[in-house]
Amino acid sequence: MAVTSSIRESAGTVVRAGLTGGKRDVRGIVFAVLLLLCLLTSLFMLTILMWDVVAQAIPVFDKRGTSFLTSDLASSPDKAGVSQGIWGSLVIAGFVVVLAFPVGIAAGVYLEEYAHPSRLTRFIQLNIRNLAGVPSVVYGILGLVVFVQGLDGLTGGRSVIAAGITLAILVLPIIIITTAEAVSAVPQGLREAGFGVGGTRWETTRDHVLPYAAPGILTGTMLAVARALGEAAPLLLIGAITGRLASPPGQTLVDRLQGKFTAMPIVIYGWANEVNKPGKKTGLTFEDLNAAAIVVLLAMVLVLNGAAILLRNRFENRRQG
Repeated sequence: MAVTSSIRESAGTVVRAGLTGGKRDVRGIVFAVLLLLCLLTSLFMLTILMWDVVAQAIPVFDKRGTSFLTSDLASSPDKAGVSQGIWGSLVIAGFVVVLAFPVGIAAGVYLEEYAHPSRLTRFIQLNIRNLAGVPSVVYGILGLVVFVQGLDGLTGGRSVIAAGITLAILVLPIIIITTAEAVSAVPQGLREAGFGVGGTRWETTRDHVLPYAAPGILTGTMLAVARALGEAAPLLLIGAITGRLASPPGQTLVDRLQGKFTAMPIVIYGWANEVNKPGKKTGLTFEDLNAAAIVVLLAMVLVLNGAAILLRNRFENRRQG
């Protein structure tokens, strides 16, 4: 294996020297250095921002502990917590997984494997790509008109159901595009091998194409969920609560789904506008709580991305095995 790699490297060096005439590619080196500097600058800025947020959030977890995660929203930084925001974000993510994943993946597979190349197909693909670039506030207006006002009897009006369906529609074009790209990257020889042994189009797609494209599909879908978790503009239009959210005792699951709601981005937005008056017991301010809420939201996104990476590696190992 080492001999083969060394042969490849020497062959690549010989070919490169023959193409360039043995001259040093100064412009290419300068371009590569500039790209590296841009990368290092971006990482440095992100590191500074993350360090500032985490350093400000550590006292909150030190003084409040797990009560910060289990407490409801309150008017005092000594009592306020993010449990209602976590609940709302997880429910919204659940709606995205249940509604957007199967529809988006099925649509992407159909466009690449079943749809005949025609003007109509190209028109649909163009519109899907355009929808992926539409600002999220436009989807918020759509959710307000359709799911809050038009279907209030089903969704409960300004509820987490309306928010979940709206954000599922928001990320649907992204899932369709990433699925179609992952499927189109499957080698054509894999399909021909499936057809060659007598498999139908469905059997070839199910047993050969989808397992090969699964890592790319999982990566795209998890990125879509991460975007849904971080959106705030559509939730504000739909009616997410930015202040204190009461939790009446004895609420059923249906009551919570159709009642008033909030989510982690809205909690962060609301606390950013609060007066930074220190609490009497802990001395914490809403600015400190805001940093801790950002860390919680980042942790939720990282957990989802970690799960996607594990599933992707599993499919890749199965494919290579």
